[in-house]
Amino acid sequence: MKTNKVAAAYDRWAPIYDMVFGRVFREGRSDAIQVANKIGGRILEVGVGTGISLPGYARAASLYGIDISDKILDKARERVKRYSLNNVEAIEVMDAEALTFEDSSFDVIVAQYVITAVPNPEKALDEFARVVRPGGEIVITTRLGAGKGLRGGIEKALMPITSRLGFRTEFPWSRYSNWAVANGTVELVENRPIPPLGHFALVRFRKRQQVAA
Repeated sequence: MKTNKVAAAYDRWAPIYDMVFGRVFREGRSDAIQVANKIGGRILEVGVGTGISLPGYARAASLYGIDISDKILDKARERVKRYSLNNVEAIEVMDAEALTFEDSSFDVIVAQYVITAVPNPEKALDEFARVVRPGGEIVITTRLGAGKGLRGGIEKALMPITSRLGFRTEFPWSRYSNWAVANGTVELVENRPIPPLGHFALVRFRKRQQVAA
């Protein structure tokens, strides 16, 4: 997967994204937003897409949305205007693997169905850990692949097709757990299944207040 190809894929998804994914991922979005609202403060949504989540955040929170696709962000900008979301600081094109924010800039990072769509997931996760403050959380909704067995084989076989559509089917939990150990600044708070079909999860990491030497 390459960044420009992912951007092009989501440019194509822009006109029908809400229709295709809106209902399917509604429960996962709601759960992620609830977690973010409990923490509050300044929230960065990576892969904000059409902005379908933005009206659900507490108005007291300060929101910043980014995505790799400018066409899909046009939908988000329209939604901000339609719902008068004055708590949205900005909607910008930005690469999840190279965030332009200072360290510890946000209280919460929300990434909904994004990690399996970036070319280098661990690099993006490192960036999330960098820009969230100590004690803050990274809240992820994600597809989790089987990793092995029949389902794992099917997921691997589908990769050439789904990669062209802008996402991975093959993405086992071990990639998250191995990343957390390698990064060293975060701890797992929660990993629980969410609909649909039991193939997805809500995953939360908290940035440690102090990193062990």
